[in-house]
Amino acid sequence: MKPNLSKARIADGALHLVLIVWAVLVTLPLAWAVLSSLKTDAEIFASPWSLPAAPQWDNWARAWQEANIGRYLLNTLIVVGGALALVMLLGALTAYCLARYDFPGNRLVYHVLVAGMLFPVFLALVPLFFVVDQLGLLGTYHGLILVYAAYALPFTVFFLHAFFRGLPTATAEAAFIDGCSHTGVFFRVMLPMARPGMVSVGIFNFLGLWNQYLLPLVLNPDPDRYVLAQGLAALAVSQGYRSDFSGLFAGLIIAILPVLLAYILFQRQIRSGLTAGAVR
Repeated sequence: MKPNLSKARIADGALHLVLIVWAVLVTLPLAWAVLSSLKTDAEIFASPWSLPAAPQWDNWARAWQEANIGRYLLNTLIVVGGALALVMLLGALTAYCLARYDFPGNRLVYHVLVAGMLFPVFLALVPLFFVVDQLGLLGTYHGLILVYAAYALPFTVFFLHAFFRGLPTATAEAAFIDGCSHTGVFFRVMLPMARPGMVSVGIFNFLGLWNQYLLPLVLNPDPDRYVLAQGLAALAVSQGYRSDFSGLFAGLIIAILPVLLAYILFQRQIRSGLTAGAVR
């Protein structure tokens, strides 16, 4: 028993060491970017790893106002919020129907949707551009919302399918006996029971859509409707020419903060949702 216990401790120590190294590799660039956003340009080049002599909060104000980060953030919230609401509703309905009802073509529809996760999005950019353009949705909020929702739908259905299959059938049958309709059973019984999965897939979709760059680059040419990814790319070019690197770092941190806060606030729900899905 003792040799096995010793090996387990060594393996546990090695695992903790790997996790510590990984945490340092992830945290260090973020901390450096935060420090750089509070420095002057001269301090960034003269002493990149030192603390700022005096925090330059005007860098953040300059990035928010002059670099239009505030407008890009609002555009992103509109597009991502609309797409997230749409894909969560459609994804939950689709996953529920495929998981709880048997009908001809059920497995075919499911596998076609799941296969969409394997299709590289850049192969569809040209036809997608012409379809969106012909529908008159190019450079509009609702056009980008629809494309974002379609992009996230396969993963949402795949993720929620296991949750709905694992829910107890007796609960739904009891609701039907009490006179509840199919719509009522879904919204009042089954959907609340699948809350851990809904929260988990919602956070994953939020992170993926928030960081999306390729789709808005092709389908959103209007500078007034740029999302954050496009705005940061434009900011990198403009601030690079002006040598305003402190403003660039400030804009970068402003763009990161919503994603970081979302993960910090919902990390427990993400873990519980993944664990519940694994158990089922």
